[in-house]
Amino acid sequence: MADHNKVISDNREIEAWLGFEFPGRGEKYSKQQYHWYHFGGTDYDAATEKTGIFQIVGENKGWSQSVSKQNGNADFLMFNDLDYSHPDVESDVKNWGKWILKEIPALKGFRLDACQHFSERFTNEWLAELRTGYSDDVFCVGECWSPDVEVLKGWLGEMNHPCSLYDAPLLYNFSKISQEESADLRKVFDNTLVAEDAWRAVTCVQNHDTQPGQTVETPVEGFFKPLAYSLILLRRDGFPCVFYGDLYGMKGEKPEPPSCGGKLSSIMLARKLYAYGNQDDYWDDKNCLGFVRRGMHDMPDGLACIMSNTGPAEKQMHVGKEHKGEVWTDVLGWAQGEVTIDDEGNGKFTCPGTSVGIWVNKDAKGRERFEQKFDDDIYKE
Repeated sequence: MADHNKVISDNREIEAWLGFEFPGRGEKYSKQQYHWYHFGGTDYDAATEKTGIFQIVGENKGWSQSVSKQNGNADFLMFNDLDYSHPDVESDVKNWGKWILKEIPALKGFRLDACQHFSERFTNEWLAELRTGYSDDVFCVGECWSPDVEVLKGWLGEMNHPCSLYDAPLLYNFSKISQEESADLRKVFDNTLVAEDAWRAVTCVQNHDTQPGQTVETPVEGFFKPLAYSLILLRRDGFPCVFYGDLYGMKGEKPEPPSCGGKLSSIMLARKLYAYGNQDDYWDDKNCLGFVRRGMHDMPDGLACIMSNTGPAEKQMHVGKEHKGEVWTDVLGWAQGEVTIDDEGNGKFTCPGTSVGIWVNKDAKGRERFEQKFDDDIYKE
């Protein structure tokens, strides 16, 4: 693997595309124009038509030391590398952040792409300025893609970053477990960010980079996606992120229909209406997980979720004496029948094989919003 700290040639002049005057924009939004000294490196010499990593030399030039140590120094990733130690760059990007928040009041957060490749010091300063002067609750999630949770924890802890990260290790767990016959579901959260630092974990099942044909393709089998989405949407920990392609389907060279048999929106709705309050886990069976959300004073209905990666399953779970006598059904319609909660607050909940059941009082607020289809063939993609 290349070491970006290793110099492999003497200094020489190259012809690089490092001038950006923005004639169409003029000075309407920003007066900033970019020149060679606003960059730390580039990857193309137009004079020789050769590609490589060309580090720009000059006063106060050099790779940022406030980045990941990947490849020795991860500052350069591709194309033209902005120098976040240059005061013009710092000022322009900070001003842009404040401008976009003012321009779009509904904007509540940012995604930092490949965040381990640019100055961590500047990232903290940028967020601090936005939160102090414009929006103190602006959400921020970084993409530091690694299957190793220690890498994620290192990035978060090294400079005490005030933001979250995508939980890549969890997605890799989803992929691995979905492809192993009779895998142990209880290991799904092993060595994940959501298990170790839930308040800074953004959980996902797929994204634009991991979908079929992309750079870090990470397949999650179709039968497992309803399980995975139930685990990130209905449980207490983490900030779940739903992939557009899973919700609406994907076109192109590798088309796919909407995942979860078209029921992903129903799992999302179950989160909105019922996934509140304390959480009780029933993880006594490696192939059948169950958990209960107990509800809150203003969202009292709660839910019981059961899933299996093998055959049909049944599990008794305690939903609370306050629900005694209620009749619960599966909002997805995959698990058929009704469960009457006994005097102790218990119920025996079921799910079909390689599937999930999300059980809620059939008279709970919002139940009319779920389309019920009790059809053995509904769960097909």
